[in-house]
Amino acid sequence: MPSRESVKAELISLLKEDEEFRYAVSGLIGLQEILVRLEEQGKRLEELSMRLEEQGKRLEELSMRLEEQGKRLEELTVSMAEVKVTLGSLGRRWGRDLEKTVLAIYRHALEEKGVEPGRVERFKYRDIDGRYVGKGADVEMDVYIHNEKLYLIEVKSRAEADDVTWLTVKAPIVEKILNRKAEKIILVAVNIDKEAYNLAKQQGIEVVAGTIIE
Repeated sequence: MPSRESVKAELISLLKEDEEFRYAVSGLIGLQEILVRLEEQGKRLEELSMRLEEQGKRLEELSMRLEEQGKRLEELTVSMAEVKVTLGSLGRRWGRDLEKTVLAIYRHALEEKGVEPGRVERFKYRDIDGRYVGKGADVEMDVYIHNEKLYLIEVKSRAEADDVTWLTVKAPIVEKILNRKAEKIILVAVNIDKEAYNLAKQQGIEVVAGTIIE
């Protein structure tokens, strides 16, 4: 068996004398270096991928936190607006401005029911000859018409059972005056008594409210 020294000497001799062999060895050495570098690059890419994945998770967590904070801020804004409406209805005459404010507060809930709050209009009719309510009496209600559909809307700061009862009387009158059947009758209230809420449900009136009062 050839000794290590003899093999080494033979290799050195071949490298000196055989140009083709020399190029082959150089190529193998270069290939080995490339493979090592590729392996190192692969490890770096893997580490970078892991870091990016971690950053992605952190961004996702941050996004969820921001979304939660946004929901809390929206809830707080709604609560403050509800208080403002309640105080306003106590301090001055209930008017169109407060109605618009209430509709804006519950915009999302109304949109889910197919109503665009910004396009809700005030309907007012004076029963001059007493055909519907009583001679000279006024009938008022918010209406929304979209895609040939009529929505009747009653807005209250606080809705009680009597308000629901009157709504069940007033809504059919408005339908007769307009000669159209309402797609939905909706009661919007910052606060509603539980009795009024249950009565509205029984009468097929949809309710959008901030608080149900026991």
